[in-house]
Amino acid sequence: MYGWNGKFLRVNLKKGKAVATEYSAITARNFLGGRGFAAKILWEELKPGIDPLSPDNKLIFAAGPLTGFALPSSGKLVVAAKSPLTGGYGDGNIGSHAAVQIRKAGYDAVILEKKADKPIVLLVQDEIVEFLDAKDLWGLNSFETEKRLRSVYGSSAGILCIGQGGENLVKFANIVCQEGRAGGRPGIGAVMGSKNVKAVVFMGSNELSAADPKKMKELGADAYREVLTKPNYAFWKRQGTMMTIEWSQENSVLPTFNYQEGVFDKADAIGGFTMEKLKVANRGCPHCNMTCGNVVKGSDRKESELDYENVAMLGSNIGLGNLRQVAALNRAADEFGLDTISLGNVIGFAMEASEKGLIEEKIKWGKFKATKALIEDIAFRRGFGDVLAEGVRYVAEKIGGDASRWAMHVKGLEISAYDCHAAPAMALAFATSSVGAHHKDAWVISWEVNFGRKKYSEKKVDKVIEFQRIRGGVFESLTVCRLPWIELGFELEWYSRFLHAATGFEITWDELNVIADRIFTLIRAFWVREYGKNWSREMDMPPARWFEEPLTKGPLKGAKLDRVKYDVLLNRYYRKRGWDERGIPTKRTLKKLGLEDVAKKLKKRVKIYE
Repeated sequence: MYGWNGKFLRVNLKKGKAVATEYSAITARNFLGGRGFAAKILWEELKPGIDPLSPDNKLIFAAGPLTGFALPSSGKLVVAAKSPLTGGYGDGNIGSHAAVQIRKAGYDAVILEKKADKPIVLLVQDEIVEFLDAKDLWGLNSFETEKRLRSVYGSSAGILCIGQGGENLVKFANIVCQEGRAGGRPGIGAVMGSKNVKAVVFMGSNELSAADPKKMKELGADAYREVLTKPNYAFWKRQGTMMTIEWSQENSVLPTFNYQEGVFDKADAIGGFTMEKLKVANRGCPHCNMTCGNVVKGSDRKESELDYENVAMLGSNIGLGNLRQVAALNRAADEFGLDTISLGNVIGFAMEASEKGLIEEKIKWGKFKATKALIEDIAFRRGFGDVLAEGVRYVAEKIGGDASRWAMHVKGLEISAYDCHAAPAMALAFATSSVGAHHKDAWVISWEVNFGRKKYSEKKVDKVIEFQRIRGGVFESLTVCRLPWIELGFELEWYSRFLHAATGFEITWDELNVIADRIFTLIRAFWVREYGKNWSREMDMPPARWFEEPLTKGPLKGAKLDRVKYDVLLNRYYRKRGWDERGIPTKRTLKKLGLEDVAKKLKKRVKIYE
C-alpha cells in the first residue's frame, strides 16, 4: 500500500512484548485511519461491558494516510479507548511530533493492551520496542516529564505523557505533549495511567511512501501558499481561536456562571485583544503554517498556551475575569494533565452547588487562589476534589435533588464552551457527538448565528450531519486538522487530491461521506452495545437547563430551547442517519454501510429493527 504503512503495532504491557501485524487494504479503504481505525479496533476487540480502567481496555494511538506528509496541518494523532468518564467510545486528537514519528517508525496505529506491572516509559524506535522503568518520572507533572525525556531523546522525538491527573485516574485526565498540546478529554489520560504507562516515545527513521511523490510534493507546496492567501490569515495569526471570546460575547453564547448566561461582564478582560497585549510567543503543531497556540505569561509568571475553550471554561464559566489568572489555571491543568473543558465545567457546577447551599464546601465564583487549590485537589483526589474528579454527571447524582438538571453534560462528557439557550442546531450537535458533548465533530454555531437562531428547520439537521461527516469523520480519520478549512476557508477538494497523491486511490467526497457515515454509525453501535438495555433517546438530549431556565441578560434575554421542537429535530436527525426512534442504527443501515457483522453482534445486546 501507498500512503498507509499497512501495519499496526500491538504491545502487551503485561508480558513486555510487541508484535507488528499487517492489516488489509480493504480496512484502509473502508476506515481510512485515525478515528476510523480506533473505532473498528475497539468494536472488534473489546468485550461488552468491560471496566474502562481495567487491563481489559485498550489504548490506541492512531494516525491516518495523510499524517506526517508535508501538507498543511497534518501533524495530528488520535488517542482512543473506552471512556472511563462516559462508559462509551472516547477519543481525542493531539497535534504532536508523535503523529509524525509514529508514521516514520512504520506504523499507522499502536495498540496498548493489558497493564504493566510497574510504571514504564514505552519507547518505540522503528522495529525496536523497549519497556523502560519510569519510577523516577512517576509523580512528576507532564511538563517536567517531557523535559526529562526530551533531554535524552531530542527535540524531534514524539513524546506523549500524563501528569498526576492521569496517574490518579481522574476521569477527565488527558494526554499532554509540547507544554500545552493535549487530547483525549473523555479520560484517555486516565486509561494510560491505569496501564502504568507514564509516557510513550516514538522515534522513526523511515520516509513515508506516497503513490505519486512528485505530485504530493507539488500539492503540499501549493497548499501551503494557498493558506497564506486566505483573507483571515493575518488576524488568525494574531489571535487564533481567542478571537471567539468577543464573537461569543456579542452573540450571547459565551458560557457564564455554569451556563446560566451567555454574556459575561468582564469578557473584554479575557478576550483576544487583551491576549494580544500579553502574548509572548506563538506555538503550533508539526507541518502547520497557521499556528494557533497563543502563549502568555500567567499571574504565576509561567508561560501558558491559550485558546478559546480553556479561557472560556476557566474564565467566564467560573466568573473569573483576569486573563493572567486564567492562564495560570490553564497552566496548572496542563501540568496535571486535566482536560480544561471538563475542569472548568465541573468547577462551575461546584461553585453553583456551593452558592445554592447544596454542599458544605465554600467555593465562590471567580476566586483565583481557591480555584487553583481546588484544581490541585482534583488532580490528587483530595477531599472534595476526589468527588469532582469523577466528572459532573457523577457529582450531580451524588448531590441529588434537581442537580442533574443543571449538570452541563451529554452522556457524561462535559459540554464545551458554547451556550445553547438559543442555538438548537449546536445543541443537537453536542447531543449527537460521537464522544459526548464536544464541539469537535460539528461546530455549527457560527453558521447557525448567520442562518437564524430561532429556526428549528430541516436545514439545521442537514448542516449538523454535513459537519459531522467532514469534521468528525473525514478529518479525524485522514488524520488532519480541521482549522484551515473551517477558519480560513481552505477548500475541501484539496484533501481528496492529497489522498489520491498519497494512496493512489481516487476517492470522491461522496465516497468520503459514506466512509464517514460508516465510522459514525460504528461508534454509535459501540455506545448502544455498552449501555445495552439502558440506552434510550434521552442519551441524545441536551441539559435541562437550556430548556427550563431562560437567559436573564444580554441581547437574547428570555431565550431558551423549545423541547417539543428539539424533539422534532432529533427525529429528523435519526431518520436521515438511518437510525430508529431510539437512536439505534437499523439493520438496513448497517448492511448498507457494510457493517453486517456489527448488526449480528449488536442484536445480542438490544433489539434492532429492520
